[in-house]
This record gives sequence, C-alpha cells and structure tokens, in this order.
Amino acid sequence: MPLVIRPRTDADLPALGTVLVEQQAASGYPHREPLPMSPEDFVAREGTLATWTALLDDEPVGHIAVLPVLNPAVSREPDLSRLWMAGHGLPAERLAEIGVYFTATRVRGQGIGAALMRTALDHVAALGLAPCLDVIPTGSAVELYRRTGWREVGSTRPAWLEADAPDVVAMVLPTGS
Repeated sequence: MPLVIRPRTDADLPALGTVLVEQQAASGYPHREPLPMSPEDFVAREGTLATWTALLDDEPVGHIAVLPVLNPAVSREPDLSRLWMAGHGLPAERLAEIGVYFTATRVRGQGIGAALMRTALDHVAALGLAPCLDVIPTGSAVELYRRTGWREVGSTRPAWLEADAPDVVAMVLPTGS
C-alpha cells in the first residue's frame, strides 16, 4: 500500500507513542530519557498549528508538527525565539517551528521523513510563515538539515536539555528553499 500523509488524529497517538519510543535509541530523539510525560502527550502538544501522521499499510510510522514561535517575552525558550527571529529577520508571529518530527526506525531511508517535511513546509509556506527548527548536533539529523538548505543561526541550552548533551542548534530555512 502506498504512503499516506494525513492530519494526525487522536486515534494515531498510541501507535505514534510506540514509534517514538522505539526509534529513540537509534535517533537520540527525544533527548530526554525518561520523558517527563507519556509518549502520547509528547506527540500531542497543545497549541500546534498543524500535525500529520505518515501511514504505511494503514499503520502510523511517522509524525511531524508545525508550532507557533512565541515572542521571547512569553516563550518558554526565549533564546530559541530570539535566534530564529534574528536568523530570518522577522518577528515571532511570522515564524513557524517544525517539531515533533520522527519516523519508525524500520522505515528509514524510504523517503517518509522527506515526505513529512515537504508536507509541513508546504503548510508553513501557505500560512506565509518562515520555517525554523532546533536540533541536537548528534547523529545524522543536523547534517541532513544542512544538506537540504537549513542554515544554522546559533546555539543555546534550553531548560529541558540534559546536562551531558551538546547545545541545541537553532536553524532556519531561508524562504524560497
């Protein structure tokens, strides 16, 4: 059966929570072990602008979300907001964060992550917003982002970051990329 990318539903959450935990050892994402919440609550963040599930044979195998970037005065991570704002030269309300992005280990290399990212970036563009993300510079994710046009705009230590982890890299994708 072909790959299907569709808006996430609450019915997807148990399977996506399982996928999130399963892929964590290979990807290092999420960067907290154990999570301070259930995997389903980690995936189902409040305040998202949009979320999608990737399905193969009607089975959830990946996820991505678009989140608002908050003004540093009200953001839980004001340094990330400031870096993204400076990187794009835009106010927070003109930005969107790509996050809660993962695929099952068994489907890596099949283009599922790329399809999820295209879906999210198309949505961000349709909203007239500029895309941002953060990444821990371990594993292959940061190199993949660099190869696909994302630009580093700084690094910071968010409150949630484990003490032994490297700083989080803030990245922006120049519009038109």
